[in-house]
Amino acid sequence: MKELGEYLKQTRISNGVSITEACEDLEFSTSHLENIESGNVKAFKDIYELKESVRAYAKYLGLKDDKVMEEFNNFIFQHTSRISLEDIQAAQKKKEALEAEQKKVKSPYTKEYKEKINLWPLAYFFAGIVVLFVIVYIIVNSINRAPKRINELKVREEVVYEYTN
Repeated sequence: MKELGEYLKQTRISNGVSITEACEDLEFSTSHLENIESGNVKAFKDIYELKESVRAYAKYLGLKDDKVMEEFNNFIFQHTSRISLEDIQAAQKKKEALEAEQKKVKSPYTKEYKEKINLWPLAYFFAGIVVLFVIVYIIVNSINRAPKRINELKVREEVVYEYTN
């Protein structure tokens, strides 16, 4: 990517375009364009964003974007296809072990069964606890309930006397 970035930078300079002018025209930040020209791939969160930025920059500079994209794709291929030999060998061993496990003869007499845990007694236990709490709550509420107050004082009926003169 450094070679591609250097090529884009040299093309920009040879076209007489300043970096600020290119940033304004492309609506890129200066750091964005500097990262492209320096080949700093880690500055970009998304490789597709980088690819589209390189394509737009190449078109802006008047380059054939097919050639630039081919160079970019070669970089991506080299950058992403570096798998260590140890990883390849470990994956191959894992695959062989899996195939060997699948080739073993399995019969109902030699097959190992996992013991299932019966959860119903546990469910009954918790249901019993809940019922017990409800019963205790009802009993405590009925004991603590204050008796209804009966008005011990009778309301006297007021008699209205009429006085005549």
